[in-house]
Amino acid sequence: MIFRQLFDSVSGTYSYVLASRPGGEALILDPVLEKVDRYCQLLRELDLKLVKAVDTHLHADHVTGLGELRDRTHCMTIMGDQSKADVVAMRVSDGDKVTIEGLSLDVMYTPGHTDDSYSYLMGDRVFTGDTLLIRGTGRTDFQNGSSRAQYDSIFNRLLKLPDETLVFPAHDYKGDTVSTIGEEKRYNPRLQVRSVDEYIELMANLKLPNPKMMDVAIPANMHVGLHQEELEKEGRVLSAVEAIRSLGRPDILLVDLRESNERAKHGMLEGALHTPYATVEESLKPGGMLREVAAATGRRVVFFCAFGERSAMAVAAAKEAGLANTAHIAGGIDAWKKAGGPVVQA
Repeated sequence: MIFRQLFDSVSGTYSYVLASRPGGEALILDPVLEKVDRYCQLLRELDLKLVKAVDTHLHADHVTGLGELRDRTHCMTIMGDQSKADVVAMRVSDGDKVTIEGLSLDVMYTPGHTDDSYSYLMGDRVFTGDTLLIRGTGRTDFQNGSSRAQYDSIFNRLLKLPDETLVFPAHDYKGDTVSTIGEEKRYNPRLQVRSVDEYIELMANLKLPNPKMMDVAIPANMHVGLHQEELEKEGRVLSAVEAIRSLGRPDILLVDLRESNERAKHGMLEGALHTPYATVEESLKPGGMLREVAAATGRRVVFFCAFGERSAMAVAAAKEAGLANTAHIAGGIDAWKKAGGPVVQA
């Protein structure tokens, strides 16, 4: 496995690049905007293709690199269901899995630092975001934080993992790079409490100043969605209502870009062809399935995904590949359902 821990000294943020092999798919956790050049350089050096970029929560101390990485690499952006970010390509909830070629991360909802805080478990290690830090815990006094929820996330979820589980947090300010669940149980001063009430009192008396970047980072991190004005001008965007009206038309081919677990969880559109986003570029090349079907039938390819981000990128990729007769459903299956569109359960 390829595993790299990268550090932003300004915000004290750790980002993690994961992949199963050189030449394969990669995932990055908690990227920082100012470090995107470095991440891209590392991906080139290790011969990796970034396919997913994940934020463990809406950060207050740095501007996320999700949007910039999406624009440069066409990767999928991922956050939790509760996130206030305007658009991310995929939203996850407790019990889901985030997968790339050869690797799978179990999604754990661990609120408390914020109400959209998640941890990601992968085999012998857990990426805890700001929920559990090395010899500390994330503050709980803004962004709908809750000391009670954090106590539950730590004591009833994270500390139930095996003691030898490696702990990789999103931040450290003392130079520590990794810990274990067992170490934190024994030596983390904030975990030596006897009750949830004692923990709440401890957290209420920290008296910490707000992060220096908070007023800039939070608004910026809530607006990471892909700009689609150009696609709209070109007539390549269908509203959910327009798409519902066109359902069943013989001149339209609906293409579902979501992953299989998303389709099972949120339902499918009748008659839609399933082509996961990761395979689209290959499918649009000469000889590729989508290109051949479009050429043979003359049908307009209409992409859709969860929220409209992957489908917008697929339209741009199709245009670049010379396939002009394409469009996508703005807002994806989420907007489709809100507009009363029918779905078929797996």
